[in-house]
Amino acid sequence: MIICWAALLLGHVGAKNYGGILVLRFLLGMFEACISPSCMMICSMFYTKKEQPLRMCIFLSCNGVATMVGALLGYGLGHAKSHVLKEWQLIFLFIGLLNFVWGVIFLLITPDSPVNARFLTREERALVVKRVSVNMMGIKNPKFNKSQALEAALDIKVHALSLIGLGCGVINGGVSNFASSLIKGFGFSGLSATLLQLPTGAIEFVVLVAAGFLAIRFKNIRCYLLIGLTIPPLAGLVGIRQISLDHKWALVGCTWLQYIVGGPVILCWVLMTANIAGHTKRSIMNGWWFTLYAAGNIIGSNIFLAKEAPRYYSAMTGLIACYVGMFLLGGLLKYYMTWDNRKRDLENEDSEEAREKAILDGFSDLTDKQNRGFRYSL
Repeated sequence: MIICWAALLLGHVGAKNYGGILVLRFLLGMFEACISPSCMMICSMFYTKKEQPLRMCIFLSCNGVATMVGALLGYGLGHAKSHVLKEWQLIFLFIGLLNFVWGVIFLLITPDSPVNARFLTREERALVVKRVSVNMMGIKNPKFNKSQALEAALDIKVHALSLIGLGCGVINGGVSNFASSLIKGFGFSGLSATLLQLPTGAIEFVVLVAAGFLAIRFKNIRCYLLIGLTIPPLAGLVGIRQISLDHKWALVGCTWLQYIVGGPVILCWVLMTANIAGHTKRSIMNGWWFTLYAAGNIIGSNIFLAKEAPRYYSAMTGLIACYVGMFLLGGLLKYYMTWDNRKRDLENEDSEEAREKAILDGFSDLTDKQNRGFRYSL
């Protein structure tokens, strides 16, 4: 998919009209859609619950690095002069070739499960499978399981996490598409507005890596981190609504805070990979989450009304409502999983036989509800 995505990026260079660009953008989103879910699935098959948060946070924090590199590329290539290609075509050409090369490398070196990891010996593969069995997630089962699909449809955790994903999508769709417009509305030129997105990448990188370290350093803090990371960008949105346009740097700072949205996104992923067991159920959870996230991006890019520039009051109200909803849903998730863990503690006997059964269940394709030895990571 990375290789196909790169080819579509290169296709932008030859686009001749609006219709061609529209088709390319649609296909670009379609091929990109599987990349993050695939990384989540691979991570859950190779690392324990304790190890996953930092790995996944590092994965998504590279979006921040990409934002910084992209801002510098956009600013630098925006000044480039070519008799053959326009500035925006040069950007697509460079990034397309970069992704194509990396896609080939990724295809050659990355396994889709420990069972076919070529860089491991047979004994090491068995050890990896045994090591991650403590996750009680199973490894991989290509068969579709109807009972797991039904359980996913009725699970309150699936719905709460999916709605948080919808909120994250609305915020991301609005901010990623209109951050430059917001900054230009505060009194900066077009290229300056592009360059001023550089700090947003640094903010995203630092926040996500810090969240990953905290999640592995302290027990049962993941829901609290998700809730806490909704507060600074919420304050920033209130600032954009209320601060005078004379204080343009304060307004830019409030805009930068919106890029903390990557924190709730990655913590959703961490909670999903650690708490949704069963291959079919986990696949449905991932697919549904990203479907709503994509829908949110569409909604978010359409609530910014040109007539309301530079404040975009309707958009700010919508984004504030999303953060409030995410805050409340994070609290609900924490309460529900804590209650379920206590219930399971009362059910299970602490015997050698029970511990052995839990280990064996870790190799089976059981869901988190079916495996009563499973404990939710909060």
